[in-house]
Amino acid sequence: MLTEDEIAQLIGLPKVIVNQAPSAGYSEGDNHRRGHLDLQGKSDPSLRFSVFIRQNMTFIENYSIGLRYHSGISMLGTITIMRYNGPHGETSQTPDGHFAQPHIHRITASELASGSSHPQERARYLTNRYSTFEEALAAFIEDTAILEDARLQALLQRRLFNGS
Repeated sequence: MLTEDEIAQLIGLPKVIVNQAPSAGYSEGDNHRRGHLDLQGKSDPSLRFSVFIRQNMTFIENYSIGLRYHSGISMLGTITIMRYNGPHGETSQTPDGHFAQPHIHRITASELASGSSHPQERARYLTNRYSTFEEALAAFIEDTAILEDARLQALLQRRLFNGS
């Protein structure tokens, strides 16, 4: 399993993009726009990550941007380390009301060790660092140390969404 320090190191490790799908924008279907990035550690290419991006096309405040770690360890597998979400719009049954506000899920060592099939669901906190998809994506890129290149600039400038 991973310790809290190891999780923090994986998040903060400088990462480079090695693949983007689709290569020239987002795919659209089922009322969502989706994108995917494959990453590797800049100084250790054996460390593999991926980013998933999803945004509802009707309710644009409903989005999710997540970082997955591909451990290469059968017992650990692929885990979602963190996920930045916009408001889902549902009435929340939880005391923090996170469905109605921007929030960040971050895996913890204890949740990972619990054997839960969705360990990143419990550890979350509300945030005022972003209120739009674009702000969330910029914060996510900064927080996960993805090194900038032309693909990130296009994502940040939203050119991939509007086709220009």
